Amino acid sequence: MASTDVEKAARAEIALMAAAGEALAPLLRGWLDRLAHERRLSPKTREAYARDMAAFLHLLGRHLGGPVGLEALATLAPRDVRAVIAARRADGAEPRTLVRFLAAARSFARHLEREGIGKVGALAAVKAPKLVRSLPRPVTVEAARALADPATRAGEDRDNWVLARDAAVIALLYGSGLRISEALSLTAGEVPLPGQGDQVTVTGKGGRMRMVPVLQQVLEAVSEYRTLCPYQLDPDAPLFRGAKGGPLSPRVVQQAVERMRGALGLPDSATPHALRHSFATHLLAGGGDLRSIQELLGHASLSTTQVYTAVDAAALMASWRSAHPRARLPEKTGQ
Repeated sequence: MASTDVEKAARAEIALMAAAGEALAPLLRGWLDRLAHERRLSPKTREAYARDMAAFLHLLGRHLGGPVGLEALATLAPRDVRAVIAARRADGAEPRTLVRFLAAARSFARHLEREGIGKVGALAAVKAPKLVRSLPRPVTVEAARALADPATRAGEDRDNWVLARDAAVIALLYGSGLRISEALSLTAGEVPLPGQGDQVTVTGKGGRMRMVPVLQQVLEAVSEYRTLCPYQLDPDAPLFRGAKGGPLSPRVVQQAVERMRGALGLPDSATPHALRHSFATHLLAGGGDLRSIQELLGHASLSTTQVYTAVDAAALMASWRSAHPRARLPEKTGQ
C-alpha cells in the first residue's frame, strides 16, 4: 500500500470534517471507519468518497443557505438533491464523476439508517446520470509484444537496466493482466525465478488477493532486469526500482509506453492499462471462458468482465466487414 495514498486519504478526511462542522463530523468519521474496516475499501477509494462527500455538503450548504445538519438531511426534497447535482455539473463534472458523487452521499445515508439515526429518502428518489460504457481498446498481439521488447527502445539514451525494467513491467501487464499498481507493488521475493515457479500473488482493488499465472517468458524478462539492476533487490523490498533506487512510479512506465507508441505508430489509447485489456481480449479470442478471465483479472463482478465479449464481437464484425464478399451491399443502380 503506497504511503502517499494513505496520506491523501487522511487529508481528504480532514477536509471533509472541516466541511461538515461539529454536528456531522463524528457521524462521518464513523462512516469512513465502516468503509475501511467492514467494506475494506482502499485508502484511494476512501479518499474519493471523502472528497465527494465534502463537495456534496459544501454545495448543499450553499443551496440551503446554511450549515448542513441531520435535520437538514432528513428534510431534503428530491429537488434539493437535483439542485446540488446541477451545481456540480456546472462546475464541470463529467457524468462518471456525478455518479460517484451521488454514490458517496447515498453511502453515508445508508450508514445513518443502519445506525438508527435517520433516513435521507430524497437521495434514493433521484436517479443517477446515465453512463455510456465505452468499450476497452486493446492493442494487437504484435503491438503488445513490441511494447514488451527492449529492442523497441534500443535507440534511446537510457541505461540497459532501465530498458530491461520497463520491458519486464510491461510483460507482466500483458502476460498476466495485472493493473500497473499491482505490478509495481510486487516485492522481489514474490516473483519466482524462471523454472522455480509459475505464479504470483497480487493484492487488487478492495484488498482482494488472487493467484495469477506467469509465463516463463515473462519471468525471463524479470530475471534479465534483476541481473542488470544496480540496486540490491531484497526479498521484502519493491522489485521494480526508479532511477534513484526508490519504488518505481507508475508515471515512469506510462511515459515509456507513450514514447514507444509514437515510434510504433500506435494510437493514444495504447496505455499500460490497455495491455490489461489486451490480455483479457486475447484470452477470450483464444477460447478462454469468462469465469476464468474474471478470476485472473480480479473483477468482483462477472458483469465487469462481460464487456470483453462486446470487444471480441466488435473485432469479429470488423474483420467480417473488411474481408467477407457479402459484407458490403452493392450500390443501387437507376431503373
